[in-house]
Amino acid sequence: MFATYLIGLREGLEATLVVSILVAFLVKSQRRDRLPQVWAGVGLAVVLSVVFGWLINYTSTSLLARSEDRELFEAVTSVAAVVFVTWMIFWMRKAARTIAGELRGKLTEALAVGSLAVAGMSFLAVIREGLETALIFYSAAQSAAGGTGRGPLLALIGGIGTAVVIGFLLYRSALKINLSKFFTWTGALLILVAAGILKYGVHDFQEAGVLPGLNNHAFDISSALDPNTWYAALLAGMFNITATPSVLEMIAWVAYAVPVLFLFLHKPGKPAAPAKPAAAPVTGDAPAAEATPAAQAEAAPAGTPAEDSKPAEPAATETPAGTPQRA
Repeated sequence: MFATYLIGLREGLEATLVVSILVAFLVKSQRRDRLPQVWAGVGLAVVLSVVFGWLINYTSTSLLARSEDRELFEAVTSVAAVVFVTWMIFWMRKAARTIAGELRGKLTEALAVGSLAVAGMSFLAVIREGLETALIFYSAAQSAAGGTGRGPLLALIGGIGTAVVIGFLLYRSALKINLSKFFTWTGALLILVAAGILKYGVHDFQEAGVLPGLNNHAFDISSALDPNTWYAALLAGMFNITATPSVLEMIAWVAYAVPVLFLFLHKPGKPAAPAKPAAAPVTGDAPAAEATPAAQAEAAPAGTPAEDSKPAEPAATETPAGTPQRA
């Protein structure tokens, strides 16, 4: 359940921040008359996202009769969810500093076109988050509990609700959080969640007969990780860590989690500043006194003014009473 709560929190906060940027821009631009179009676009995006999630679940439970077909469908959706999660995490890290300006620019263009353009712009800004949430939630719920029970759904709703509250408080300036650290930590956790989803997808491929080695277990730690204990359920629900995974499942988990985590957490160092060209040494053919002021300024250490670059000014001293006197 924590995995689906985290998905709702992360995706919900991204969508909430997008909406708050649009609303704040309209309010500051004295264009409150366009707010209904923004909310209409957001509402339509939410409805379509819910319909998309229902369609995925309906396809798995009602349209696919054979268990092999259902396993294959769940495997494909799991891989697709992992792709979306990975793309979303790295895209947000890259676009976080420019997304506000891009949204304002697009909204300015939409205002010049008309109300339908404003609604369409807000719809497109939110629908991506909604479709991602529906797909990732379905895969995470299947991975955690086999799609049974209302726990994952309630956790997702709780995460989205928390995100809406945080976004509203940020908009009202009643709350200040370091969004960079927030998205870094949640991104790292989502990478581990995605690794578990990929592991579950490989397991479904094996059950569907697409991949071999279903009963070829990498290890068996059932004695230490009893599936009936709360901590085993927590690990399985968050990262799909199980007591008897197959070799291919573990290869997929490690092959995804290790390099993606490294690339996500590794920040390339800033390029070194180009070295300044060294000053030309004064040769013995010309006396040092004949050096130009520019050459003297270049030869002087950083922060040290050249002595002959400008006429000397009268020095000023200060009396004990604090009144400056000229020497």
